[in-house]
Amino acid sequence: MTTTPSGRLVGTGEGADLVLTRRFRASVADVWASITDPDRTARWFGRWEGDAGPGRTIKVQMAYEDDAPWFDLLIEACEPPRRLVASMVDEHGSWHVEMRLAEAAGSTELTFTQHLESTDGVGETGPGWEYYLDLLVAAHTGEPQREFDDYYPAMKDYYEGLRQE
Repeated sequence: MTTTPSGRLVGTGEGADLVLTRRFRASVADVWASITDPDRTARWFGRWEGDAGPGRTIKVQMAYEDDAPWFDLLIEACEPPRRLVASMVDEHGSWHVEMRLAEAAGSTELTFTQHLESTDGVGETGPGWEYYLDLLVAAHTGEPQREFDDYYPAMKDYYEGLRQE
């Protein structure tokens, strides 16, 4: 099974944004539920618990990582059903992500952005987000889930190459 990388790097004043998109044949409300409802996030990323809302921290358990680790996730902005911004810090660094949804003509586009301070490690980060977003698509459509080995190391060179553009 082959997978084609789709991410891009966009320069910003503070670093770069890693941007990936996915399209769903569904309403914006349905896709919003896929990224915010704990029962639905468990299907593609991990379950979460806590009192969610802007400025609040929830606990998330990553379902598809070794040992299913828990981490604290700060919800920075939540504007249903269009925009979610969150951040966390773990042993791999800080993660600041934003998801925007736009609906048109019976489909919804999800634009996922990780705001990067540095492009170091994008060869690992890019394939990881491709994997998780494809898990989201599979959870939404009922298609079989793919394996991380389909993404990494196969996509590493593509993402490292974005650093030189």
